[in-house]
Amino acid sequence: MRKDNRKSHVKPEIRHSCAIFRLYVLTVLCIFIPLRKLVAQEPPRPEIDINQFIQDLIPIASEDNINEGLFEILFQLYTNPLDLNVVTTDDLASTMLLSEIQINSFFEYRQKLGPFISLYELQAVPDFDLITIKKLLPFVILRPKPLPLRESFKNPTQHFLLVRSGRILEQQKGFSEIDTSGRSTSRYAGKPLYGSIRYRYARAGQYSFGFTMENDAGEALTWKPGRQIFGADFTSFHAQIINRGKIKNLVVGDFQMQAGQGLIMSGGFSLGKGSEVIRTTYRSTIGLRPFTSVLEAGFFRGIAATYAARKNLDVTLFYSYTRRDGSVENNATVQDELTVSTLQISGYHRTITERANHGAVGEQNIGFHTLYKLRSQRGQIGISVLNTFYNATLHKKDELYNNFEFQGNQNIVFGIHGDYRWQNMHFFGEGARSKSGGVGGLAGFITGLGKTVDFTLLLRHYDRDFHSLYGGSISEATRPVNETGVYWGLRYAPNRRWQFSGFYDRFHFPWLKYQINAPSDGQDYFLHALWKPNKRLNMYAVFHEKHKAHNEPDSPFPIPQVLTTVRRTVMINFEYEVPLKFSVRTRLQGGDFWYEGKSKSSGFTIVQDLNYRLSKIEISARIAFFKTDNYDSRQYVYEKDMLYAFSLPAYYDQGTRHYLMLRYPLFQKMKLWIRWSQTRYVKLEEISSGLNEIQGKKRSELKAQLMYQF
Repeated sequence: MRKDNRKSHVKPEIRHSCAIFRLYVLTVLCIFIPLRKLVAQEPPRPEIDINQFIQDLIPIASEDNINEGLFEILFQLYTNPLDLNVVTTDDLASTMLLSEIQINSFFEYRQKLGPFISLYELQAVPDFDLITIKKLLPFVILRPKPLPLRESFKNPTQHFLLVRSGRILEQQKGFSEIDTSGRSTSRYAGKPLYGSIRYRYARAGQYSFGFTMENDAGEALTWKPGRQIFGADFTSFHAQIINRGKIKNLVVGDFQMQAGQGLIMSGGFSLGKGSEVIRTTYRSTIGLRPFTSVLEAGFFRGIAATYAARKNLDVTLFYSYTRRDGSVENNATVQDELTVSTLQISGYHRTITERANHGAVGEQNIGFHTLYKLRSQRGQIGISVLNTFYNATLHKKDELYNNFEFQGNQNIVFGIHGDYRWQNMHFFGEGARSKSGGVGGLAGFITGLGKTVDFTLLLRHYDRDFHSLYGGSISEATRPVNETGVYWGLRYAPNRRWQFSGFYDRFHFPWLKYQINAPSDGQDYFLHALWKPNKRLNMYAVFHEKHKAHNEPDSPFPIPQVLTTVRRTVMINFEYEVPLKFSVRTRLQGGDFWYEGKSKSSGFTIVQDLNYRLSKIEISARIAFFKTDNYDSRQYVYEKDMLYAFSLPAYYDQGTRHYLMLRYPLFQKMKLWIRWSQTRYVKLEEISSGLNEIQGKKRSELKAQLMYQF
């Protein structure tokens, strides 16, 4: 019916031409692809290496621009691929893989020719090339007609149990015997072994059920239902039903919500600033998604539903009640007078203090979102409201930089967002106001200047008293508050072998910040050159430099002066791959860091990776050498890890880093991963500090993972 309605707007002569073109396309496909493969089969969905995917998009990483949540969202996108015949513009944009011209070409093709009959047909879409299609294939599918719910429960596309465990091999201070002659008597409550369990029963596009349980090293098993602690230190559960009549999405348990540009509710796929300099400025409204990560903050817990009130109007309502970690003040002993200084997000509950703060604060959220899609399918308008209540009063430390931070026990923020596509230009924006009266807003556009040049511009402003507790729109800081900035990005691809891109971001903080005793300015710029002469060889070079203010360290004055810091990184990456056999990757990375008027701290690392596949076993290995003057010039480099695992260590001092990982199918339905890694230092006699301290020059980790697919 949708196809007929759409074609009714097309003139008969155009429909006739389209039919001839479709016949031509299918004829060509049948010549080069056997008909039984074209109809009965599809290109095999390649296994995606999330670490490599992220590394290509954010080649120079730090603890500020990447975390385990990003990996989790990518896996959700991979395990719930998009149906090409019902996919929306926001859905395609969320993959971060297509330009504005390619997105327009896709929908023009589908509108003129009707539903796709095969993924191979992507080759016929104008402006699509084989490299783009190869990147897109892991995230798209042609889904058959939905089964009745009862029958679909018998045919899940995902049904697995995954168990992971491991430990640091050297003894950390937190697990040692208490030294009665020393000053520190605190130790970890649990064992040095950490572990997690994941279970998932799902059918893409119809339903998903699952749970996650995790205990970090040093955390003891605890049972406190009043604080939402059920044995394991962290437990998460979700049940989701999708596309059942007018109920487009229903989630019970843990979930996230992504609406607009993330100014109010940001739970979707966003990369921050990286080599994808264009699409990073726009965030898709992907709505409700189950929360399946082991991160212990940034999600809702309760019930949520999206209802199709009309053909082009969706309404989402949700209620959440969860427990948050909070630093309870010593004089706050009565529940009605509970006061906390900070809400914590580390997720660690190993010591007496950490366990006392675990789930100390009750948080309720009532959320509303409505989205109206223009009938032309060129744009949409949405309204968001989020009302947050705490059973405690949040009172931050009496420091000058906290003067405009959120205080109290209730906050409401509401706003409006929208976007519109006109030819090869995409305009978007969002504005919001919080209970304090502070406002936040951003607006930008993406355009394709011909087939070789793409450009984007984004303006943003967040008042110093704008409070969006679940906001995560693009910003230099970790939250959209106390910031004004302008970002522009440019990409030039003269042919399929070469691509040049870069961005420049200028930002200003009108009020003081933590460890910045004055209003300040900064700038961030990035250059990226990619050369891909064939399918197997890939080389790129990156230059990144950021200027940002910071209090002078070890200042002799009571109030330290504010100095400009500069962090500069240069990287060259070489990769050669023979698909399904082996890949070799060499990376040279160096950089320096300094305070204005002070000496530089420099460092570099050389990394060699090897990935080799035999008939059954897959071997991944790395050896890296690094040398830095101190921790200021540390280097971050991605590491390949197990499925659903995340590894981004900091290389500092002088030494070597190596790991070896094996993946082996024990049985037809069971896979085993084993990973050993070790860092050896030349100069250090003690590694880390506090209860994580290790006496000696090396730190080793061993972990294993089993996955059983039912």
